[in-house]
Amino acid sequence: MLTVHVTVLLAAVVVARLCRRTQSRSRNDEKVTVVLVLALGVVLAPTPVGQAIFSAVGELAAGVTRAGQ
Repeated sequence: MLTVHVTVLLAAVVVARLCRRTQSRSRNDEKVTVVLVLALGVVLAPTPVGQAIFSAVGELAAGVTRAGQ
């Protein structure tokens, strides 16, 4: 249960950071955003939602690969 709550909090922080204007971002702001997104991925990955996203992206990638052949 705790993992899902941390995931929701991290997702809200990432969305809030990405909604800001791009002109006002410094290089450090961008690095912090990248670290937050990576942390969100690590926290989300072992959850059922994370597994569903992983399988959906895998199927999409396989479909694109088959379409390109």
